[in-house]
Amino acid sequence: MTEETPGFEEKPDVPSGATPDDAEPKAADSSEEEAAAPAGDTDETVGLTAQLDQVRTALNERTADLQRLQAEYQNYRRRVERDRVTVKEIAVANLLSELLPVLDDVGRAREHGELVGGFKSVAESMETVVAKLGLQQFGKEGEPFDPTIHEALMHSYAPDVTETTCVAILQPGYRIGERTIRPARVAVAEPQPGATPAAAKEEKKADDEESGGTEEV
Repeated sequence: MTEETPGFEEKPDVPSGATPDDAEPKAADSSEEEAAAPAGDTDETVGLTAQLDQVRTALNERTADLQRLQAEYQNYRRRVERDRVTVKEIAVANLLSELLPVLDDVGRAREHGELVGGFKSVAESMETVVAKLGLQQFGKEGEPFDPTIHEALMHSYAPDVTETTCVAILQPGYRIGERTIRPARVAVAEPQPGATPAAAKEEKKADDEESGGTEEV
């Protein structure tokens, strides 16, 4: 039977050729690794942040490129639509310009009472069609002369006008919307040089009558 020796403590096995002090450096090495770990995590975070900044920059650049392309496309669509409308208006104006002599003949026939029978029906149908295409006739006697829409073929003086006035429509004008395809050809009259306009004469006459009818006290 073995007797235990009082005060004897078991010690960990130490490899042969090593001293008990060799175990202490291992504990120191593990503490150094634990201290170095946070520094590695910081470097990794900085790298990820830099990559995120690069991705954000690239995303902003691509977004700006996309917005620029979208704006250019919208401008292209508007330009194409505007050109399409312009080409259509020019084509319609050219077609209607070729029909103006026919419309003039119809107008003269109507003035002379010759627009009757089947000819009248055809003429009215054509006038309806050109009206649907936007053709509008203009030019009336008595309206002020406007060189932008009137073409004066005859000129005279008249005592009863206060400004240059269209006194006869020799050939009506036509427009499509705001586009004039033929000005109205007119005869114009200007106020007689040195003559008192009719309106001024009437006003002067009224003043004379009023002053003559007032009794002096």
